[in-house]
Amino acid sequence: MTDLFFQQGFSAAKVLVALSVLVLLGYSGIVAALYFAQEKILFPGSKLPPDYKFTIDQPFREVQVAVPGASLNALHITQLAPRGLLFFIHGNGGDLSTWATGIDFYRKVNYDLFIFDYRGYGKSTGRIESEAQLHADVRAAWDSIAPQYRSRNIPIFVYGRSLGTGLAVQLARDVNPDQLILVSSYTSLVAASKRAYAIAPGWILKYPLRTDAIIGEIKSPIMMIHGKQDDLIPYTDSEQLRPLVRSPLEYLLVDGAGHNDIHQFPVYLDALATRLISLK
Repeated sequence: MTDLFFQQGFSAAKVLVALSVLVLLGYSGIVAALYFAQEKILFPGSKLPPDYKFTIDQPFREVQVAVPGASLNALHITQLAPRGLLFFIHGNGGDLSTWATGIDFYRKVNYDLFIFDYRGYGKSTGRIESEAQLHADVRAAWDSIAPQYRSRNIPIFVYGRSLGTGLAVQLARDVNPDQLILVSSYTSLVAASKRAYAIAPGWILKYPLRTDAIIGEIKSPIMMIHGKQDDLIPYTDSEQLRPLVRSPLEYLLVDGAGHNDIHQFPVYLDALATRLISLK
């Protein structure tokens, strides 16, 4: 009888071990799939044909920013005698055809606009491979346009939206623009990825984009805007960043605004216009 119980227990133990191995293998497979697919998940930008023609009812030119192994497509929209330049780092979806909209706003506030696509987006070539490459590309885009304005003492605002906020923070730390504007900012992509993929370990993320770790190093004035109903990047991320800021800070929480529609709210447009116009 004792031998029978021992045999049954031993068999059950083997089943438990086998099940544990299967669970571990399944988990490892999920983690591996997330690791290798993270660029597609994080950067789902759309492509444009090389001969695509932008239609903008203001003076503009297309710019090709050379970066190692690729070229970034950019738009430079200009006014006759601009009050300043808005250097725009966009979110993780779409391309310039979807982001270069609402152009009349910049005419009204008399600001030039410079906006570019990441590698693999729109008419930009190449593909995103690392966080260091992303930061280097943003800096290359900045270096292609900023000297033209700084040499004439024309103010430059760095504007980051969603994904672009983490990139804008590092750029602002390094180049000290006249103003930094962050719309729908996150503490880090580590925290954001944990919300979306709770079972995945943080170490698999190649793009941590730790806004929380460097925002305190920025000397430029900062304006933070967030939609209270944002269900992709909750406004609590901006709330967590606020006490880390060491430079002058203006904070606006837009009631009723979500992640993708915040730019349609008059309170957002009015606050942004006031900030752009008020800079001396």
